[in-house]
Amino acid sequence: MKPILFELGPINIYGYGAMIGIGIIAAFLMAMKRSEKYKLNADNVFNIGVIALIGGVIGSKLLFFITEFEYIIENPKVMLNFAEGFVVYGGIIGGIIAGFLYCKIKKLDFLAYFDLIIPSIALAQGFGRIGCFLTGCCYGRETHSWIGITFHESLYGPNGVSLIPTQLISSGLNFIHAFILVMIARKKKNDGVVAACYLIFYSVGRFCVEIFRNDPRGSVGALSTSQFISIFMFIIGVIMLIIVTKKKTLVKETIVVEEVSKEENIESIDMTEEK
Repeated sequence: MKPILFELGPINIYGYGAMIGIGIIAAFLMAMKRSEKYKLNADNVFNIGVIALIGGVIGSKLLFFITEFEYIIENPKVMLNFAEGFVVYGGIIGGIIAGFLYCKIKKLDFLAYFDLIIPSIALAQGFGRIGCFLTGCCYGRETHSWIGITFHESLYGPNGVSLIPTQLISSGLNFIHAFILVMIARKKKNDGVVAACYLIFYSVGRFCVEIFRNDPRGSVGALSTSQFISIFMFIIGVIMLIIVTKKKTLVKETIVVEEVSKEENIESIDMTEEK
């Protein structure tokens, strides 16, 4: 781990910020490149990405304030520190809402753009979790297993203790997630499937990883805040997948009915002419 990657005179380049920056750039490049294949306007993709990014930052901050309310009351200066205090789920929710509102205003097909952009989000999250590892936040439980890692310069986690590398596990899962979503996008037959799969896969993965985390991050009863949100995200994803899949089926059935109706009308006309 390395909280400070390098120094440029009086300026420190932090590992967390650098990985977030790399993740954002990679996400935009990936989305812009894939927009050509799926014939979606690159300018719209860029604009939605910027709006979603802004909404994501606001959402992640708001959820941090909500989940860490008591801590913030005791340490109000935390609210002024822009370099820390983000909750991923808040960013996801805020980004989706911002993107949806933009598409609504511009009268764009939200699900089509959502499907295109969402694999890039998973990619960015993969880099972001590497940033967590470099900083030492979002750490796991103590372990004596061979997979344990020991921090010596962590700014947030315990140093000198073997911990489960939940950051790297999350990072690996996010990169795999991005790859799977891209594969699903190639096979999808209707808009919304990729987005729904993202919600389902991410919520399951996040719920499981949370079991092994040991950093302070808020709780709802016996569950962590993220596990609690994961349950609803999973349900939303499943419902969304059913709806978008059923919608395609209904469209096909409607087309078939219309074609049958046209054929019956033609046959009726032919019979009338014969008479």
